[in-house]
Amino acid sequence: MPRSHPLPKIWLMTDARFGDDQLRAIQQLPARSGVVFRHYHLATQQRRVLFAQVLRICRRRGHILLLAGDARTALRWHADGFHQRSLGHSGLLHSAPVHNAREIAEVKQSRPDLVFLSPLFDTNSHPGAQPLGPLMFQRLAKLAGPRRIIALGGMTRQTAFMLGPRSIHGWAAIDAFGKKTA
Repeated sequence: MPRSHPLPKIWLMTDARFGDDQLRAIQQLPARSGVVFRHYHLATQQRRVLFAQVLRICRRRGHILLLAGDARTALRWHADGFHQRSLGHSGLLHSAPVHNAREIAEVKQSRPDLVFLSPLFDTNSHPGAQPLGPLMFQRLAKLAGPRRIIALGGMTRQTAFMLGPRSIHGWAAIDAFGKKTA
């Protein structure tokens, strides 16, 4: 991915809960959105086949596609980048998931292009997990420094709008792109 290409502000996190609607949801994202491909539950070959399908859609729609995993696999699978808390200077786009101050301190060394900070609000992905809430989210975002922050966890277009562009670069979701809200 050329660094001159603007980083997406809207991201879809793939999830088994989408079922057969996963590909449709990716097709319906606004052009030049981002997709973080997860699907850890699949065997490697099945995961790679589904990734190839997602990759074709992303290329047609101008989406950025990150593989949740290491940089080496992301390169082999022709992803635009990887999503992992690691040192992976591959020339690929690098995003890192963080949930607390300790993880933010860890990822600062790897200088990711994006930091996905979660969970901001209650989320179906982690039922019963304590959300950060807006105040703690703001504190942690400041700790991350000049990194581009992507808000995750119970996010919708409306909640992202309430946070404002000074707080976050963008937002990511799963359920906001489901059947009823797409």
